[in-house]
Amino acid sequence: MNFLSNFVTFQNLHEVRRLCHWGPVIALSVIAICSTMAILDSIIWYWPLDTTGGSINFIMLLNWTVLILYNYFNAMFVGPGYIPLGWKPENQLEAQYLQYCRVCQGYKAPRSHHCRKCNRCVMKMDHHCPWINNCCGHLNHAYFTSFLLLAPMGCSHAAIIFIMTMYTQLYERISFGWSTVKIDMSAVRQFQPLMPFSVPAFAATLFALGLALGTTIAVGMLFAIQMKVILRNKTSIESWIEEKAKDRIQHYQTGEDFIFPYDLGTRWLNFKQVFTWTGSPKGDGLVWPVHPKCHQHTLTIEQLKQKADKRVRSVQYQAVEDYNGACCPLSKGLQTFFRTPCTEEPRIPLIKGDTILATRGTKWWMYGDKVLNEEHNIVGDRVRGWFPRRCVEKCHYDTAASDSTSDKKVN
Repeated sequence: MNFLSNFVTFQNLHEVRRLCHWGPVIALSVIAICSTMAILDSIIWYWPLDTTGGSINFIMLLNWTVLILYNYFNAMFVGPGYIPLGWKPENQLEAQYLQYCRVCQGYKAPRSHHCRKCNRCVMKMDHHCPWINNCCGHLNHAYFTSFLLLAPMGCSHAAIIFIMTMYTQLYERISFGWSTVKIDMSAVRQFQPLMPFSVPAFAATLFALGLALGTTIAVGMLFAIQMKVILRNKTSIESWIEEKAKDRIQHYQTGEDFIFPYDLGTRWLNFKQVFTWTGSPKGDGLVWPVHPKCHQHTLTIEQLKQKADKRVRSVQYQAVEDYNGACCPLSKGLQTFFRTPCTEEPRIPLIKGDTILATRGTKWWMYGDKVLNEEHNIVGDRVRGWFPRRCVEKCHYDTAASDSTSDKKVN
């Protein structure tokens, strides 16, 4: 009882509520369906007690399931790590380089950002993922990325089992005519499997195969995206900050040479910042190793510059294509379709000529506010969300004009 009282705390019970969300429900359902059907089909196709190969196949299948669930639950329940409420830097002089969070009543440490869903400032925040119903950040980045690697590998193995099971079970039951194909599920096979392979079993296997192949493609692409940012030691939010920094330098012709401060020079060094033998990432989430030509507050100072410069706080774009607000618009290209943001944030429909104030984005998608009052360039009733980058073009500024309108309010 003492063990249970120590383990089941209010905080743990509160964290369990993360499972009560459509993201984890769908993710765990896919894992359960693919794993269960793969185990059952393994018994039909390659009985593990008969041969060494069957035993290895069965053990590997169980191994994938355990590793996938281990990393999934760690990504969800370990969490990204949060900046302590009311946090202040030890050196008070450094506070001038940091942004203040009114919600958390403290300063944002370098690389941290406030998440509206979690309602906390997150260490090295990359994004809020609906599939784990939590943020991906400093402490769980390795677990999350490992899950993205293991899920496609496990689903690929399961897909092979599904295909081989259907092939071996249907081979003697299919007869071809001149214009027909007949499948006789009642035909007696030469070698009877331990479990019957009926029409419902065939339908369930076919359904599981579709889930496994879809998961392999979708999650595999997410893994590639995550590895790309890990090898550059950069988050998706920091990529947008870097893009706006280059836009600011180009617009004002300052002659600055912007260097991303957290790129340590080699992919291997960047990789080791996230993946370690202990399983815990390097650092405390407050202080970070930086490029020799930079310091701890290089990026936060750039953020303050962008915040002071209303022109780059939100970059103005104009819609050049119509967009109906679909989550995965196939008509906007395969890259846009497959790289749709994995977030609960809405999409905003666009009509050619609409003005949008973008605040962040990725290579294929952008996030911002649609301007409803074109005359005064003010966002009234806020329409905020994601839209494909290919549907908009950046507006070209005239320096004098942008300075004269810099006092207009953007809510």
